[in-house]
Amino acid sequence: MFRKKSTDEGSNFWIAYADLMAGLLFVFILLIGAIVSKSIILKSDLHEKEDRLSKMSTALQNKELTLDELTQTLQKSHALLSEKDKFLALNKKDIEKKKQLLVKKDKTLEQNSKTLALKKEEIKKLYQMLLDANTQKDMLSKKVIVVQNLLNENNNTLQHEKAALQKTLKEYKGEVIVLSNQLTSTNDTVKNRDEKLLKLLNALDEKQTKYDSLIEKLQSQKAKIKSLTGIKLKVVAALKEELGSKIDIDKKTGSLKLASNILFDKGSSVLKEESKTELKRSFEEYIGALVTNSKIKPHLERIIIEGHTDSDGGYLYNLNLSQKRAFEVMNFLLTLDFAKEYNIKPLLIASGRAYLDVINVDGVEDKEASRRIEIKFRLKNEDAMHEIERVLDAE
Repeated sequence: MFRKKSTDEGSNFWIAYADLMAGLLFVFILLIGAIVSKSIILKSDLHEKEDRLSKMSTALQNKELTLDELTQTLQKSHALLSEKDKFLALNKKDIEKKKQLLVKKDKTLEQNSKTLALKKEEIKKLYQMLLDANTQKDMLSKKVIVVQNLLNENNNTLQHEKAALQKTLKEYKGEVIVLSNQLTSTNDTVKNRDEKLLKLLNALDEKQTKYDSLIEKLQSQKAKIKSLTGIKLKVVAALKEELGSKIDIDKKTGSLKLASNILFDKGSSVLKEESKTELKRSFEEYIGALVTNSKIKPHLERIIIEGHTDSDGGYLYNLNLSQKRAFEVMNFLLTLDFAKEYNIKPLLIASGRAYLDVINVDGVEDKEASRRIEIKFRLKNEDAMHEIERVLDAE
């Protein structure tokens, strides 16, 4: 009913499939490592450029402080000019008073007195008119001359000071223009670097998007591989469903445990006659579920009969005893019509474990439970699936 050839072909298929999945996983891990390394390098470059921009910003702030100081100096100069203008205004008021005296003498003098402080030629004309009009005005004209001289001196002084201030102002303006040009150049440089930084950030965003896409694909592949590594759980669940309450099996591994004291006398590897009926029933129920259930059969590779002892006695003695007991059980099972009907022989393996897998309860060995026969199954590519699951979980 079962052929070994189909089993080997299925096994080769699943081995090739597991190798393919492992190779894909390795390639994805390499890709992720390369992307993470590149991202770290880009972030380091960005930090360096940000430091440079910070230094340039500090330099600009220092230049702005210098400009503020120059502005304050200019404001002080303007204040000095304002004070001198006030001084000149006071002098003009005195002249205006004197002009008012002249206005009383002659309306012509009143009209010309308004322009006396502005133009020298007009003052001279006014002086000539006063000489021609009345000789009594000589004293007044002398006073006007004196006032004119004072005004000239003040004008000369004011012109010299204005010239000096204008020269200083021109120098400051030149410095301001130079600083403004430097600031403009610096702003252009900052703008260019901002543009480069923006390009780098856009490139980083694109790589981040690609990285997220790769992660999404990896998660999808991981889910698929996880579904493969969950075959063992699915098989155990199907076995429990098939057996129901007829036979009690291990909840995690799905193995069938039989106490040695029921099957064998102490130190003996000969099956008790009274235990063969129960062993036959358990075997047919358990193995029958494995080889006939459509959810289990495609994944089944081996049926293993393991002998276990407690820790009393030497290792080699217990190993020999456990091996003989496992062989004895296998030989009995192969004599059953059920084993011949379903060609169980190619699937069976007998193995002695001595006391390597004793059962502990609260840290103390349960010797009676440790002396047992276990019938368990092995799935195709089980080692590969365990290794893939271990790699996936090692995040």
